[in-house]
Amino acid sequence: QVQVVESGGGSVQAGGSLRLSCVYSGYVYDYHCLGWFRQAPGNEREGVAAIDTYGNTTYIDSVKGRFTISKDVAKDTLYLEMNSLKPEDSAMYHCAADFRCVLGAEEWYDRELAHGDVEVWGQGTLVTVSS
Repeated sequence: QVQVVESGGGSVQAGGSLRLSCVYSGYVYDYHCLGWFRQAPGNEREGVAAIDTYGNTTYIDSVKGRFTISKDVAKDTLYLEMNSLKPEDSAMYHCAADFRCVLGAEEWYDRELAHGDVEVWGQGTLVTVSS
């Protein structure tokens, strides 16, 4: 059974940076889609960023230019580098995965990640940004 575990959240002031990590374990197929979604209290899940097997990426408009998603396949780890953080970025951030995914990043985002409707996700790591 595949599992994902997030880390790296914390409290920062607006303009600050954080780097989230997600380690995945279990059987990993050659084709995969990985990403992050977030959920703030009272809000629905919101896909943030996705990356596919070939390293193609896609982002929600509100984080473009500030967040960077990347992966280290050798370490079975997914990252989300977050810069210029804003109070509206505050949320629980969840790592998401589909380990039999043959879709491109943008298509997987549109079909599944945008609303957090994914195959595997973790418990999350909390990000709080103060003004």
